[in-house]
Amino acid sequence: MLATALVEKLHAFYPAAQLDFLLRKGNEGLLQGHPLLHRVLVWNKQAGKYKSLLQLLGQIRSEKYDLVVNVQRFGATGLLTVLSGAGQTVGFSKNPFSRFFTRRYPHDISSGTHEVERNHQLIAGITDAQAARPKLYPAAADFARVQELKQVPFICMAPTSVWFTKQYPQQQWVALLDSIDAKYTVYLLGSPADEAHCEEIIARTANRQVVNLCGKLNLLQSAALMRDAVLNYVNDSGPMHLASALNAPTCAIYCSTVPRFGFGPLADVARVVEREEPLYCRPCGLHGHKACPEGHFKCARDIGNEQLVAVLTEVAQVGEGTC
Repeated sequence: MLATALVEKLHAFYPAAQLDFLLRKGNEGLLQGHPLLHRVLVWNKQAGKYKSLLQLLGQIRSEKYDLVVNVQRFGATGLLTVLSGAGQTVGFSKNPFSRFFTRRYPHDISSGTHEVERNHQLIAGITDAQAARPKLYPAAADFARVQELKQVPFICMAPTSVWFTKQYPQQQWVALLDSIDAKYTVYLLGSPADEAHCEEIIARTANRQVVNLCGKLNLLQSAALMRDAVLNYVNDSGPMHLASALNAPTCAIYCSTVPRFGFGPLADVARVVEREEPLYCRPCGLHGHKACPEGHFKCARDIGNEQLVAVLTEVAQVGEGTC
């Protein structure tokens, strides 16, 4: 999702250029109907990693690209880049095949630079110094699918994450829901695998205005809904980037990770909530863990419910023009 910022910038400078995008199978729905893309190439690893790579390589070489930009640091895409036959190849020096790229650039997590800016350096030499924002394009049908849900003031929450230590605890989501004014309907978003987790949250909250939409909407439909929410509560995970790509109001809850890694929210209205005091073990890694390495999970448990409620109060007041 963050790499879509490159599509925006390249199209702005080269509106007649053919822009193609390669991604892993399962994510192609994000770019369905994208108006700036000519073709979406899909790497289906489940069909055989190396067989699918060879098929992709044939497709890539047949296009005779002038430029291949690789934002990944993994060997497989590095190999595709090197063998692409493109006039120029650009990527990060962390890629094991980067020595064979035309140009390579550092990817420094410690600098505090946002990932969209780190990605932008790959094309800054042929565009300008200003990174674009990521952007997704839900279709009219996606907006129509969620229009009925927007008839009342609403909030979206995405309570889950692939990683346990990036996921705000279930009981604290319950506490937040118990604090939400009854004038708001709350939609819980996630995949089909998240449905049971969100049902447990609903069973434990006293809030009767909560609807479980896990598995009911695809990614672009979820993004279309999030765009018009009063606020979107998200973990440091995919739904946060959905909100950024639709410029949707965002409250990003950071547990074991930290915004300075460069993956924070980018919406005009975006707030980060995290433990107010430093913690000796935080951050415990760039990504997440299946369990807290220290066993206490204080990075999440010490986030106060009042911190989250305060963001809603602030954003709601701004939206009503009273602040």
